[in-house]
Amino acid sequence: MMTRISFCAIGVFLSIVATPALAQRDTPHYTSLTVFGDSLVDAGNYYIASDGSDPDPTQGYFQNRFTNGYDYPDLLSLDLFGVPTTPSLLGGGNFAIGGARIVDTGDAIPDLKAQLDAFQVSGRGVDPNGLYILNFGGNDVFGAEGVFGEDGAIGNYPDTNSYLQAAAQQYVSGVNTLIGLGARNILMTDFPRAGDPLTADANGYLNTALTNVALRSNTDFFFYSLSSFNQRVIDDPASFGLPPQRIDTTCIDEGAQTTGCAGIFSFDGVHPTAAVQLAGYHDMDKQFGLTAVSPVPETATWGMMILGFIGIGAAMRYRRKSTKIAFG
Repeated sequence: MMTRISFCAIGVFLSIVATPALAQRDTPHYTSLTVFGDSLVDAGNYYIASDGSDPDPTQGYFQNRFTNGYDYPDLLSLDLFGVPTTPSLLGGGNFAIGGARIVDTGDAIPDLKAQLDAFQVSGRGVDPNGLYILNFGGNDVFGAEGVFGEDGAIGNYPDTNSYLQAAAQQYVSGVNTLIGLGARNILMTDFPRAGDPLTADANGYLNTALTNVALRSNTDFFFYSLSSFNQRVIDDPASFGLPPQRIDTTCIDEGAQTTGCAGIFSFDGVHPTAAVQLAGYHDMDKQFGLTAVSPVPETATWGMMILGFIGIGAAMRYRRKSTKIAFG
């Protein structure tokens, strides 16, 4: 599933259809990568915070990640910069941490807002040519389902629907926070679990909340449905270059770590294997052109682009309804 954001202006039409636009990036490639999220994209913050005990490397977890290899932001970082992402607790730009949620329910794990706050005080600043990734939602659904088993899994919300609706709204608020700080290139994923009723409900709320994204005329916003991707991998793994995927077991349960978890979807019952992460990265890159080279605009074209943006700005001031979010 892709999100299409288009701005219609007076005599000018700027369409962003899940591909990088020259107007949004002034460099051939993204110049930095900043990550917010949970264990699906954690580069080692939880491992550091747990004094090196979790995830347990003796079970095959790779370099403090929650699977047997690099996750998709790592793979993108390797392609762009030659190195994986670095956890924020080591001074890097990956603020994700295992167990994080969108909604802060009072535990000690930095959730979405706390991660954004940590970024703002980190001194890293906002890179207008950088890409900002937000990958949350799985733990919010787990909390709503009572998987964690603790009291107050949905905080003070009266029911799971209220909680998930708030999660969707706060997720979009996090995107708006980044846009307000000056981020111009944002990749957001949905609630990721495939075939789960509460996940479907949460994504329905998210689709509604996305109409409140405060897009600016110079923003590239990419929306990727991990729940759809995961289901497609299960239903048609060959289309991603994967063998048939077992979902009745895990790589750890089968003791298949030395095989690279071949033919098994989940590494530990929660996190997909590195092969699935790689397939997801390739799918994102194919859809969004994350590693594609976008030529820096020639000096002679800047005047035309500026005129275009002036028109877009006028349209957004006087015709707010011309901003659209459509799913395809």
